[in-house]
Amino acid sequence: MNQVPLRERVANERRRLKSVREALSSALAQGAHGDASFVPFYTAVGDYIEASMHRLHIQDVRMGEMIRAKLGTLDATSSKSMEELDARLAGNQRHLNKLLESRDALKKQGASALDRFEQVSRDYTAYIIASMGHHGGTTELAQKLFSMDDWAYMAGITEEETRREQGLYDLVFKALPKSLKVAAKA
Repeated sequence: MNQVPLRERVANERRRLKSVREALSSALAQGAHGDASFVPFYTAVGDYIEASMHRLHIQDVRMGEMIRAKLGTLDATSSKSMEELDARLAGNQRHLNKLLESRDALKKQGASALDRFEQVSRDYTAYIIASMGHHGGTTELAQKLFSMDDWAYMAGITEEETRREQGLYDLVFKALPKSLKVAAKA
């Protein structure tokens, strides 16, 4: 595998996550209405989001740790940025755990668990859109403080992880229900 530059690998991973989230949003807008063909798709979405958000969580935790270590004593602005990061990460973990519980229920109960999965997914996608995008405070601190080696450590993306993430991504789009219309994948 060619060595894809780090920035490009991170950007590609984020684009794929957005593409999965958009496919999920399309499915939620349409609704499964008890259609069992949505179960494999929603299960694949849950598997992809679990892996992807786990990696992003590790990256954001590392970023926070590195910022704190480099700054030492935090001023009021930096402290507020770090508190916001911690709150977003905790909120994301709460929503993610609910999503994974509802995905596991889908695996066990099938179509009877679709409504619950869809409600939890709506709540989670709303949280992601509102809370997990670009945030100036921590991003600005990282841009100011981090070297290229710091960025590489924080990203922690190996070729094996990239292959796994791409494989899970492909499974999402292979499991699309025939009745679901989504934009072309990234």
